[in-house]
Amino acid sequence: MAKVLTHMCMSLDGFVAQPDDNPAELFDWYWNGDVVVPSAQEGMSFSVDAASAQMLRELTSDCGALIAGRRLFDQTDGWGDNHPAGAPVVVVTHRPPPEDAPERFPRTTFTGSVEEAIRTAKAIAGDKFVTIASASIIQQALNLGLVDELCLSQVPVLFGSGIRYFGELVGGHVMLEDPVVVQGTRALHLRYPVRR
Repeated sequence: MAKVLTHMCMSLDGFVAQPDDNPAELFDWYWNGDVVVPSAQEGMSFSVDAASAQMLRELTSDCGALIAGRRLFDQTDGWGDNHPAGAPVVVVTHRPPPEDAPERFPRTTFTGSVEEAIRTAKAIAGDKFVTIASASIIQQALNLGLVDELCLSQVPVLFGSGIRYFGELVGGHVMLEDPVVVQGTRALHLRYPVRR
């Protein structure tokens, strides 16, 4: 069964975007190196350091489905139905899909709950993993005990305010195993298995 992990870029003080949803410096490391890592989008590639390249290749090539919230989907215009990881997207939303969704977003599935999104994404992913890439969906999935591994790329910047990677936890602490650490240029990549 597909493993569920999260990945977001995060400031040192725990924010994934400014209050206006702008990620500001958090994405700078994607274009701050000499190793080219292609994306699934034509004409878009990443240029990162060697250590970050290996981690980024794993996160993109091994991703079988991606889960996002409706706000992120709308902000990116659904990535043109071709997320940089190349995986189909499952969107959690309480609103109807766009009217032209079947034509414009045939690889995108819309669901009404986090549990349903994870079930759907696992079925799509097969032997690959599922990545959750929206802060609010990550928080809900953690509260439901549905996350297997937390991944973050910690960027050396302090925001002071904004949208948090981790919000209110319901039911106490979430214990994590020791991390796998990859020291990149302008980002420290951390992968924490969730303790069961």
